[in-house]
Amino acid sequence: MNENHWPALPGVREALVNSLADVNLTGDALAAGLERRLAADLGTTPDRVVAGAGSGALLQQFLTAHCAPGTSVVHAWPSFDLYPLLIRNAGAEPVAVPGEQQDFRAVAAAVTDDTRVVLVCNPNNPTGEVLGEEWLRSLLAALPQHVLVLVDEAYREFADQAEIADATTLSADPRLAVVRTFSKSHGLIGLRVGYLVGAQEVVGPLRRVAPFHRVPTVAQAAALAALDAGARMREQCRAVAAERDRVRAGLRELGYDVPPSGGNYLWVRLGPRNQEFIAHLAEHGIAVREVAGGVRVSTGVPEANDAVLTAARAFSGRPVEGAVR
Repeated sequence: MNENHWPALPGVREALVNSLADVNLTGDALAAGLERRLAADLGTTPDRVVAGAGSGALLQQFLTAHCAPGTSVVHAWPSFDLYPLLIRNAGAEPVAVPGEQQDFRAVAAAVTDDTRVVLVCNPNNPTGEVLGEEWLRSLLAALPQHVLVLVDEAYREFADQAEIADATTLSADPRLAVVRTFSKSHGLIGLRVGYLVGAQEVVGPLRRVAPFHRVPTVAQAAALAALDAGARMREQCRAVAAERDRVRAGLRELGYDVPPSGGNYLWVRLGPRNQEFIAHLAEHGIAVREVAGGVRVSTGVPEANDAVLTAARAFSGRPVEGAVR
């Protein structure tokens, strides 16, 4: 599930415990304090930031606010497998653009007069592809003015920061918005807290559908503490990325087809042997998922990653099922 298995960030446990005394109170119902802190850290204003119950809820809010029946949303494929569901929940039609490498020309070519949003996952889940600033600028230049671009940066902290586009810095284009989460890099997936940044006219409509997508009081406290531990978060993300790359190198030495990844996961392409590989890993106590024609392997702590490599080594020596012996 691409969870963060590293220790909680400094101050998070203490913030959670201290916040329990106020769970009987409404508190900061719409997380205005968290939005002010995020805006300050991002060098923007609070009216351009909206906090929500994780990036998934914010994606749904954004699509609901900006789409309607008869409209469409374009996204690359393979990508986050919940995009089609979220788009249909907003009353729009998903338009998938196939190709393991996202091509901004192909994405732009799929846009019509009915398109309201282009969804971009960076790094892409599950392929791990990282898109740079020039790619994003080229996409914006190729799109008509009526189309919004929402960049899903759920895993950006695990990517090489010199390579990945930072959509929050391209604020000159009001069509561009970015959604991020504390679930992965900050290890708060069980608390559901994220945020979306964009032009005021793009962010404003989300607030009208926000009352039932609140960030709980305890999650706000944990998020603020996690922001204070930013240096430690970045250190942990670099350690996770190093483990991810170590596992990829080991798998490639064994002959596996594994593209480079900017997330905290790898996408192993085994074709017709995907399910056989999944079953083999399960026999060794390892849970992985088949996603979009490949097997997604999350990056865990070093011992777990060693277990993946050991099991993969044993599988690589197994004959293909059904082969003539």
